[in-house]
Amino acid sequence: MTVFKAALVQMRSGVDPARNAETMERLVGEAVAKGAHYVQTPEMTGILCRDKTVFRAHLKPAEADPVVAAARALARRHAITLHLGSTAVEAPGGMAANRAFLIGPDGETITTYDKIHMFDVDLDKGESWRESATYQPGTEANVADIAVGEGTARLGFAVCYDMRFPELFRAEALAGAGILTAPAAFTRQTGEAHWHILLRARAIENNCFMLAAAQGGLHEDGRETFGHSIAIDPWGRVLAEITGDEPGVVVTEIDTARVAEIRAKIPNLKNRRRFEAPAPRGDCAPASGEAEARG
Repeated sequence: MTVFKAALVQMRSGVDPARNAETMERLVGEAVAKGAHYVQTPEMTGILCRDKTVFRAHLKPAEADPVVAAARALARRHAITLHLGSTAVEAPGGMAANRAFLIGPDGETITTYDKIHMFDVDLDKGESWRESATYQPGTEANVADIAVGEGTARLGFAVCYDMRFPELFRAEALAGAGILTAPAAFTRQTGEAHWHILLRARAIENNCFMLAAAQGGLHEDGRETFGHSIAIDPWGRVLAEITGDEPGVVVTEIDTARVAEIRAKIPNLKNRRRFEAPAPRGDCAPASGEAEARG
């Protein structure tokens, strides 16, 4: 059995990585003061900036990125596992990667995850996003073990828009993840409609905890995000939530024994069966390079 305290840091990142790193440092300190052993920050902790010139001026390789360096120093200073929900780092071909970093108590990177699914959508009221114009999508699902409490816990990774693709989370659950993560910068419009439903569904269908730190409020670049950082148990019950969009910290206790308990009650992962399906057509035709989840 592994019991530990997990914290979700809610931010309102702006266009200056140095200021965002200072905010991260302060809020992570609050989380540690509340007893957290694992702390997660939101998607794009390091910078939220629509101005492409300003954005690219701050873009650096991961090994030279000041926000990644600050996160590593924080993990080491507080002897915690720090999950930098994501930040933008330089990728080949003049693109950026929306990359999550899992950092151990020694300040070393345990693993990374690049956001796979790009938010290319046209919403109501003229709101439009084309992440694929800036970011190179990831190609691999990932899980990693962390030392917590008296044992270990296995985490699965996702970032924001990924949560609309259940096959990603299923692949990670089948690879042994008992805790799924989805740090995000969800728009207010989509968040009001879908945030709670999607996250609870991913937790329930995989009998996993779900931890999702979020950006919240009106940002310097004009975008508005939903907030509501949330922790959900494998039964779909909300354990803790920041009920709004203000920056802050929420801490909850995670008992990993709950995963086995729920999977014994509802063994849907074991009961799944292979089946034949018609080929996707029309709007559902697969995108170029689509990967098939195995298992």
